[in-house]
Amino acid sequence: MALAHSPRLLLMDEPTAGMAPAERGALMQQTAAIAREAGIAVLFTEHDMDVVFGHADRVLVLERGRLIAAGAPEEVRADPRVRQVYLGGGRF
Repeated sequence: MALAHSPRLLLMDEPTAGMAPAERGALMQQTAAIAREAGIAVLFTEHDMDVVFGHADRVLVLERGRLIAAGAPEEVRADPRVRQVYLGGGRF
């Protein structure tokens, strides 16, 4: 339905919520393929860090509504504040 009117931007809120791990990857790969083919930008919110770091080209991290980090997935994953606030300070 979201693609019916050929949008330039596809917004997805927690697209993989409730899905099995294999289904998550398949959905995000299919979404990326459709977006590339149609020239659509995709903005998604997601709490599954495997999905975020595995499929996003750019990541923005908010803490209580304030931007604390933005950049490439590896750059954001290594950010000390992100690790402390969102990833629990442990190894991700």
